[in-house]
Amino acid sequence: MSTRQESYLAGLIGDGVLPSLTPPIHEREAEHHGLRCVYRPVDLHVLGLGADAVGPLLRAGRDLGFNGFNITHPCKQVVIAELDEVVPDAARLGAVNTVVVTEDGRLVGHNTDATGFAWGFTRALPDVAREHVVQIGTGGAGSAVAHALLRSGVRHLHLVDLDVARAAALAALLTTAQGGEPGDEHADEHAPTVTAHGPADVPDLIVGADGLVNCTPVGMHQHPGTPLDLALLHPRLWVADVIYRPMRTQLVEAADALGCRVMEGGWMAVGQAVDAFTILTGRQADEQRMRGHFRELVEAGR
Repeated sequence: MSTRQESYLAGLIGDGVLPSLTPPIHEREAEHHGLRCVYRPVDLHVLGLGADAVGPLLRAGRDLGFNGFNITHPCKQVVIAELDEVVPDAARLGAVNTVVVTEDGRLVGHNTDATGFAWGFTRALPDVAREHVVQIGTGGAGSAVAHALLRSGVRHLHLVDLDVARAAALAALLTTAQGGEPGDEHADEHAPTVTAHGPADVPDLIVGADGLVNCTPVGMHQHPGTPLDLALLHPRLWVADVIYRPMRTQLVEAADALGCRVMEGGWMAVGQAVDAFTILTGRQADEQRMRGHFRELVEAGR
């Protein structure tokens, strides 16, 4: 380990983030780079604040000397209007999960959710069928995951949300990004298709699906439960969850018990943390070491 030469102060803004492992894995990785890192959760639930507080919190943090922040539910989309700049990849996703405070005090938004999910997906579920995939949730994380799924080769992506209009807006965005227009009869017949649905469509969609991805907060400690009726699961399905506290959600446990291949949320958590660390510090994070930090913390009951 090299001698400490620099320090930085970071924060995590979101609802129910006190149990998050993001702060300790960043702090541990920083040690290996000779950095003194202090990383603190800023929990909206504890503070009694809503998502609209993210802007004032960012500006207060900047004035107090924070170097950057990670942003999570429910602020990933709301935060965009509060920033001075959003890098192109994050702008295309319509969500930000990492904010850097520049030397001149500007707030610049990035997104590491898409690359983080892709990193985990290629390791946890490298060879699964991708013809029909159902994704539940189209918020900040959902937008990033949907982009990653299409880039991974998913042919037909079915987006489900309580807010069908939000799912439809994301479907239209993704369709356009694939080089087509919604409802265009002349669109490339080989291009992936993206469709929007409400919860009532889930039973029919799951019957013919190869995979299911949960991108909602349902299943978190702060939001217990499952995003769909577990009786709908079948052994031919692979299941991925973006939630990692708890590591094994009810959805993951039920799918695993049926014999489904599963991807726990820890994979995405580490993948996005690796990229966020590099963005915040300018140092290349070690993927395997950060995965090791994460597993040690989980096993220690953190």
